[in-house]
Amino acid sequence: MRIPSAIENPTRRFFSRMMGLRNRHFFIVDVLILCVTPAFALVLRTDRVVSIERYMPALVVYTLLALLIRLAVFYEMDMYKRFWRYASVEELQQIITAVLVSSGCIVILFFISRWIVDWNSGLRPYVFLPRSVPLIDTLLVAGAIAASRLSIRMADSWRHVPRSSDTTPRTALIMGAGSAGVMIAREIRRNPQLPFDIVGFVDDDPAKIGIRIQSTPVLGNRKAIPSLVRKYQVDQIIIAMPTASGKDIREIVGICKAAHVTPQIIPGMYELLDSAVDVSQLRNVDIEDLLRREPVRIEIEDVRRLIAGRRVLVTGGGGSIGGELCRQIIRCKPAELIVIGHGENSVFEIMGELNGLGVSDVALHPLIADIRFPDRVNALFKQKRPEIVFHAAAHKHVPLMEYNPAEAVTNNIVGTRNVVAAALTTDVERLVMISTDKAVNPTSIMGVSKRVAELIVHQAAKQSGRAFMAVRFGNVLGSRGSVVLTFRRQIAAGGPVTVTDPEMKRYFMTIPEAVQLVLQAAVLGTGGEAFVLDMGDPVRIVDLARDLIRLSGLEEERDIDIVFTGSRPGEKLFEELFVSGERYERTRHEKVFIAANAGSLVPTNLDLSIQNLELAARNNDSQQIIRQLQYLVPEYTRHPVEEKGTGSIEPVGSELQLHSGTATI
Repeated sequence: MRIPSAIENPTRRFFSRMMGLRNRHFFIVDVLILCVTPAFALVLRTDRVVSIERYMPALVVYTLLALLIRLAVFYEMDMYKRFWRYASVEELQQIITAVLVSSGCIVILFFISRWIVDWNSGLRPYVFLPRSVPLIDTLLVAGAIAASRLSIRMADSWRHVPRSSDTTPRTALIMGAGSAGVMIAREIRRNPQLPFDIVGFVDDDPAKIGIRIQSTPVLGNRKAIPSLVRKYQVDQIIIAMPTASGKDIREIVGICKAAHVTPQIIPGMYELLDSAVDVSQLRNVDIEDLLRREPVRIEIEDVRRLIAGRRVLVTGGGGSIGGELCRQIIRCKPAELIVIGHGENSVFEIMGELNGLGVSDVALHPLIADIRFPDRVNALFKQKRPEIVFHAAAHKHVPLMEYNPAEAVTNNIVGTRNVVAAALTTDVERLVMISTDKAVNPTSIMGVSKRVAELIVHQAAKQSGRAFMAVRFGNVLGSRGSVVLTFRRQIAAGGPVTVTDPEMKRYFMTIPEAVQLVLQAAVLGTGGEAFVLDMGDPVRIVDLARDLIRLSGLEEERDIDIVFTGSRPGEKLFEELFVSGERYERTRHEKVFIAANAGSLVPTNLDLSIQNLELAARNNDSQQIIRQLQYLVPEYTRHPVEEKGTGSIEPVGSELQLHSGTATI
């Protein structure tokens, strides 16, 4: 008869876990080390091998006690979950900490036993060892464990793999002699199959110039790149500066272009997240790199405390923002992550990504649902009982919503009302709605619909006292349908690149950066706030287009033209951050601001107006929709549009067609 698991021998269960470890060979090595080092410590202490026989009973007790305690501590401190081939100072510190913690436990238990046992008792031989033996044993164990782990890395670094005769290495310089650059150089040196021959580093730190780092010289600063390219016939510059600003990257790329050498770059900190730097991440310089800002320092422990062990729901989980929310949330170890999306393909893709992250202790729930249907939303909320909700589902394209106001109302406004109502009935503690800077003094259907969605959230927070809030930010680079993707498509087709107005400016953020700050705002919110993210300085769209043309290896006018088409319905030259009447305040985070009195601006008849909007949307009554929106949001101004035939839709007073391909911003 099998013994129930609840009453199995705990020692047997512990060793079963150990033998199932990925690094079980290290476990076996550790057992051998821990069985031998106490005897060596005793010999070193007494300077006599014969002393072992005299202290044998106590030595056996000490060895068994040390073996069990050290293995348990090593296991709890993840000593068997590390990839030791890339061991560094951090891993060495972990070894020392684990050995010291286990030694402290051993010494306490051993000396307590000596104090308890009577000096004249027959048990004395089993607990009496020279007091210095545990200290010597600690030093021996630390040295032996460190040697066993670091030997893997040393063997890997000494291993010589001959370069294939078919491989012609490219002579390269590494821009950046920091930790990222050193990791790249080490990997290239360790793997001759990689097509690089590193001649040196380039770094702007004067203290590094002229020294050698892991046998590789630091040859100069960025201004020396042209002369170094000529001297060493350099084919490629590897930019290994994940924390560098966009201004620095832009300058370095300009120097490389002038020197007729190809630059490649490793990702910035927002893309790396918690992954290591390696050569496989090298890619061509992209527009996101030129728009980098100083990395945001979020209070990650506060975010983890908010999310860890909770049931978290994300609407629009298959979209650009919703998907990134899921990626970052799952790293904070929620108990459950509920992903709601309307498109099955996008939900399928993000679920594949999340499952590939290896976070096995998070329950994932992919749900296909349309937030416009309240019964479906209510049923899902009652079934899954989320505690925290991130509402990212929305229509976002300005020109399309100008021609489809009913869809903007049903998805952005009615959908938000349904999500908020379901959250209120199922005791959701915290809800964060993703909004946009286009909701401020809106001139578009999309913008005004998001402003009304904000009002819904503010009203719910005011009436319920719960931490419901909105977060506004500008354009995100790389999202589906973004201006950058449109420009790339136009460049690939040979042009022209179409820009609406030479003076048009927009705020830009990378998707990971925006989501990090959304999570930070979720921690800061107490209810009714409209948070505004610091997006840096606005960027002229025409400058963005010119940067993309240059990064594609082309020149404006000679290879490709930029055509100005005129502003389209709903577009503004400049985006604003705060609604008139909102009180601007700082938060404890330098990159997150707040409209503290946003909830006080909610109209008293909001619910009735939304019912009227919903009815008008069902009847596809665009004029009534516009009237209701202008009543709810008096600052909303509209550019009229009209339809001309079935093949094209044009704004009044303009020859711009919807299908012209002009970038959406």
